[in-house]
Amino acid sequence: MSTIKGALKAAKGALDAHQYDTAVEQANKVLQEDPKNYHANVFLGLAFEKKGKGEESEKAYRAATSIKSSETLAWQGLISLYEQQGGRRLDDYHTAAVHLATLFAVADDKTRCQTVLDKYTDLARSCGTRAQYKRSLEVLLPGSEIFDYLEGRIPHPSQTYTRIAELVEQDEKEKINSEIGQRRTRLGARIDQVTAEVKRDVLQNSVLETVYQNVIDWTHDDATRRTYEEKLLQHAYDTLLVLPPAQKPNKREQVIDLARGLVILKHTLPLAWKISLEWKDIERIEELDVGILREYCEYFPEDGLSKVLRAYLGSEISAFPKLVAQETEKEDEEPKFVSISAEDRLLLMTDGIEDSSTSVLAHRIMSEYYLFLDEYESAVDIARRAKRQVLVDAQVSGLALVNNSDAVSILLGTALVQYQAPRHHPEARSLFDTILARKPSNSSALLGIGLVLQENQEYATAIEFLERALEQSPDTRVKAEVAWCRVLQGDYSKGLSGLEECLPDVTSPDPRIKALKAQVLYRIGVCMWNMDESKSSRKDRSKAYARFISSLQLDMALAPAYTSLGIYYADYAKDRARARKCFQKAFELSSSEVVAAERLAHSFAKTSEWDLVEAVAQRVVESGRLRPSPGSKKKGISWPFAALGIVQLSRQDYPKSIVSFQSALRLTPKDYYSWVGLGESYHNSGRYTAATKALEQAQKLEPELGPEAVGDAWFSKYMLANVHRELGDYDVAIAGYKDVLSFRDREYGVSIASLQTMIEDAWHNIDLGFFGRAVDSVQQALSIAQDIATWSGHAFNLWKSIGDLCSIYTYVQSSIELLPAQDIHKLLGNDFDLEAYGLLIESDGVDWAALESSAVGENAGSILKYCCHAALLAYKRAISCCANDPCAKAVAWFNLGWSQHRAYVCRTSEDAPLKHLKAAVQCFKKAIEMESGNAEFWNALGVVTTPLNPRVAQHAFVRSLFLNEKSAQVWTNLGIFYLVEGDVQLANDAFARAQSVDPDHAQAWLGQGLLAAQLGEAGEARNLFTHSFEISNAAAPQIQRSYASSALDHLLSSSMPAKETAEILQPLLAVRQLAKQSLPDPSFDHIYSLLQERVGEQADTSQRLFSVCSTLEADYETTESTETLARFAQAKADLSRSQLAEGNFESAAENAETALALSEEMSSSDAMRTKIGLSAYLSAGLTLYYRGLLDESIDMFRASLKDKGPDPDIVCLLYQVLWAKGVEQERSTAREQLLDCVEQHPRHVGIILLLGAIAVLDNDRDTVEAVADDLRSLRTREDLTPSQSQRVAQLLNAIAAVCPNDKDEGSTQMSEATTAVMLSPFKSYGWNQLSGLSDDRVPAEIAVLTATKQAPPRGAATAEDVSDAFAKAGHGDDAQKSIMLAPWKPAGWEALSQI
Repeated sequence: MSTIKGALKAAKGALDAHQYDTAVEQANKVLQEDPKNYHANVFLGLAFEKKGKGEESEKAYRAATSIKSSETLAWQGLISLYEQQGGRRLDDYHTAAVHLATLFAVADDKTRCQTVLDKYTDLARSCGTRAQYKRSLEVLLPGSEIFDYLEGRIPHPSQTYTRIAELVEQDEKEKINSEIGQRRTRLGARIDQVTAEVKRDVLQNSVLETVYQNVIDWTHDDATRRTYEEKLLQHAYDTLLVLPPAQKPNKREQVIDLARGLVILKHTLPLAWKISLEWKDIERIEELDVGILREYCEYFPEDGLSKVLRAYLGSEISAFPKLVAQETEKEDEEPKFVSISAEDRLLLMTDGIEDSSTSVLAHRIMSEYYLFLDEYESAVDIARRAKRQVLVDAQVSGLALVNNSDAVSILLGTALVQYQAPRHHPEARSLFDTILARKPSNSSALLGIGLVLQENQEYATAIEFLERALEQSPDTRVKAEVAWCRVLQGDYSKGLSGLEECLPDVTSPDPRIKALKAQVLYRIGVCMWNMDESKSSRKDRSKAYARFISSLQLDMALAPAYTSLGIYYADYAKDRARARKCFQKAFELSSSEVVAAERLAHSFAKTSEWDLVEAVAQRVVESGRLRPSPGSKKKGISWPFAALGIVQLSRQDYPKSIVSFQSALRLTPKDYYSWVGLGESYHNSGRYTAATKALEQAQKLEPELGPEAVGDAWFSKYMLANVHRELGDYDVAIAGYKDVLSFRDREYGVSIASLQTMIEDAWHNIDLGFFGRAVDSVQQALSIAQDIATWSGHAFNLWKSIGDLCSIYTYVQSSIELLPAQDIHKLLGNDFDLEAYGLLIESDGVDWAALESSAVGENAGSILKYCCHAALLAYKRAISCCANDPCAKAVAWFNLGWSQHRAYVCRTSEDAPLKHLKAAVQCFKKAIEMESGNAEFWNALGVVTTPLNPRVAQHAFVRSLFLNEKSAQVWTNLGIFYLVEGDVQLANDAFARAQSVDPDHAQAWLGQGLLAAQLGEAGEARNLFTHSFEISNAAAPQIQRSYASSALDHLLSSSMPAKETAEILQPLLAVRQLAKQSLPDPSFDHIYSLLQERVGEQADTSQRLFSVCSTLEADYETTESTETLARFAQAKADLSRSQLAEGNFESAAENAETALALSEEMSSSDAMRTKIGLSAYLSAGLTLYYRGLLDESIDMFRASLKDKGPDPDIVCLLYQVLWAKGVEQERSTAREQLLDCVEQHPRHVGIILLLGAIAVLDNDRDTVEAVADDLRSLRTREDLTPSQSQRVAQLLNAIAAVCPNDKDEGSTQMSEATTAVMLSPFKSYGWNQLSGLSDDRVPAEIAVLTATKQAPPRGAATAEDVSDAFAKAGHGDDAQKSIMLAPWKPAGWEALSQI
């Protein structure tokens, strides 16, 4: 025992001497002997603490406290150790401090107890977290033993709770923000959903409301209490917002109780007041406590709801007693309630509703007030917003709010019944039905449905609903509506008595009652008006008229009464001025007055005030009264849409007019005039197919038109004819115009349209190449023009059409003799003005005297000149007819310029070369002066100035392109201009631009071809001319001329004559079209004849060449030109050849001799002379041969050999004639010379064939074998033409038949035929030979198949080739086909006879 005490003493001394290792050693000695020694553990803990060994020190202190927990020394050591560690062991510090403070309390040592707690809270505040600091503060709160002991020495609980509340607020705020930041990054997360979830998780587990309540309970400061009452309500409200519906009831009750308490205490927290007001589920606003309403207005004067309530409480619709404004005792004190005017009240409400977008009460009041003011559109808007807000409040609070919802629905339904009726009636009916399903006796819903049914003309059902409403609420208005339904139903007696019964109940001076009485009086007037429809009754001013006047005296804004008065003044009093004023007043007051609007629209339309018509119709459309609700018996009203369509049609706004007429027809599908208007709109907008359907539908409705509208039925026929005209169905259009004119004689528009359509038909036929039809159309048009001139001879379109009529003949010059010159002369002389015809006389020299002097003769040129002069005079007269119309006058000058240019193009030799061209320049300049923005005018100026002034022409083309750069025609003209000026690159660029703008513009390709021809690229030029011709119309003479010339040049230079037939068809078509459009031209008539010759039209060829020869002969006699001489000789040679083919041998011989004689006069160095002489010699030789003059024929061929040299083709002809002469000596000579010729021309097919044929006839086997070998090698050559291959095969077949070689099995007919098939399986001649040698029908069928496939244009097979194939087929129908193809061939007839 003494050892333990000594060691403890030594340990204590060591601690005092700061010898901590010794103290540890001594303390351990004691503990070895007495482990439960309290002081030894305390000394050991203190020593370790001084040495900085916290863990060993804490362990020692803990051991000491476990030995004697009621001793303070070890606990003080622990606290000292924890204080040194700052906030790292604050939780352990809390336990030690509380235990030590408790021990001091037991020991009744308040000072040391408070000191321990003060140190602990200070350390927790400075070093701990909010949760640790909050835990330290909780030690000082009521409920703990320490609070009871130290009460009065520690802070008041209200202060402690306030600090704890602040800490919890900060914690919750940080937790919410951090959680939202983490969760919002999740896939598919939405910020609103994430925020609600986080707040729900945090606020549901929050202790903040308990802390707020403790602050409220303990504080003595009213300001603090109010603050935390607000915070408590806000926190509870925020929690309610995020709670799921199932958990809302308890929290909602708490929120409502808190809000009610604050309102009772008159706490100025807006949230509490709004919860108390907005969450009350009431049917009527008067169920609210008016005192609370007024207090709210007093406490929150600038709040939006307060403004609305303040205006409402003083308004006419308020059910609460009104306060009278009292004077205040002090001058500077404002009265609490001041009465305001109606205008200021509405402004105050409007201002308040903008600041209270979430207040259902404010919206209910505002909507009800708008209903009172008959501002139904605003009422609908406000009620819809209120309905949405009711749903929001119900979702927030968890309350059903059925009464609030029903009240808002009634307001919305009531407004919808009146707003743009009946557009919104289905929606209103749905709202009322929903209410009646819950509340069958709701009078407002019953009344609303009754009004909807009344509008739908379901009067019996409407009366039932209105009577039910009357049972629930004996309202005079409902009673008046019941009576009015009976009137509308046709029961005027009951309706009149019912309305009169309402009069005693509407004597109040209240404005609403006065308005109701005015309405009743008006309806009584309507009842009287309809009960007796006689004129005398309606004119009686003591009856209906008096009631209308009385109703307006009570209510000057009663629009229907003005309408009825307007009808009275218009139809019976015959006072149009008053009627119009009444209709205007009615329509100003209400856009629903459709009858007044219709009368106004008709009135404005009669005076062409289309802007006013549009304004009236548009307002009626916007009123919504046009379309009946679905299922309604009421018919739609279409006239406003039709009126809008007419106005838009007059303004050329066709897309809008189409929509308007379509809208009209949806309402009244059998409206004839709307169908016609729709058709006209479609027509003017270019939708011709739709226009046709619309107008045809209008014509189907014509039988249903009334007697007064039958006279308008012609217009649909007229418009349908216009549509067909635009579609190019000119025959149908002309027939339509004639049908209209049959009962609308001398209708100017129809007559002019018919005339113009015939002119357009003529132009169309010219484009298609139907020149005869074009002339027929022009002659019909002339008869119509003559008729129009008798009764409307000063119309611009008439003389423009006459000018076109005359101009058409200049495009069909082959029919120029058919010009009805006398009729045209008479037409131009009808009531003419010498001054009009004298325009530009100094430039073009054309006036009436010039026309009369240019009498029509037999010469086509003089007729053409007369035609051009007549066209010019017609266009000049058109200018005088449009003197007051600048736009038409510009077009008239343009037309005259175009005609002047045409006269220049068609000029004859005696005309001055440039007079018409200069006159055209003047015309186009005048047109440009009047309309400088017209690109076509500038283009025309550029065309006519190209040969006169290139600088002006270029400027005109550039200006035209500036106005319209997408004109392919102008780009082409510019290219031609550059081509004429020699600028190849710019010309090429212009043509390329024209082709890019319009790839189908044929003239652009023509220009490109001319450019290629100028550059010497003949092949490229021919391709371009061909493409230009293929995409052009028939009225393109320059294209046809260029194409035909290039095609003939190609044919003449081609070495493949077998393809000529297929290649000549299009050029022949081109020259035929050209011949129809122009007067005879020797050059192109010659080309025409050469093309005709190549397709076998020998008779026409001879006739045309004879005409060419006559023209050239006359020309040569006049000019004696060597060029004309050469052309004349060439024509004679060609004529001789044509007559030879025709069989006219005598004429052929004569013309050949003439050609030879003419060629002798030509220069010997002229290459043309050799060609002409050769052609004439050959023609003469063949002619003499066919005439039997063989010696003379031989002389001609020998003469040709002298000019041409030893030509193998001529040699063949000569030897054939020699052989035909029949003299053995001549035949021998022919054989010898042929053998010599073969040596000189071993590859000439004709010589080898001729030699082989002679050898076969002579039965010369040696020569036959040699020729056969040459023929077998010859037929494998690729340069053989199809006809040459066929002749080789035929000769080999003949050799095999006549001179068979017994040693050579390959020389049989069968082997030759099979060889021919093998070499040319796609040719029919081999199969024909094989079918003749075989009994099998397959070769004959294949021969037919190959022959038909080789027919033009796919091949060069002739009709005779195909006919032979069909003849050998062995069928009756094939024999008939053979005869049909070549009736002159005996093979087909023989095959048919053998069937």
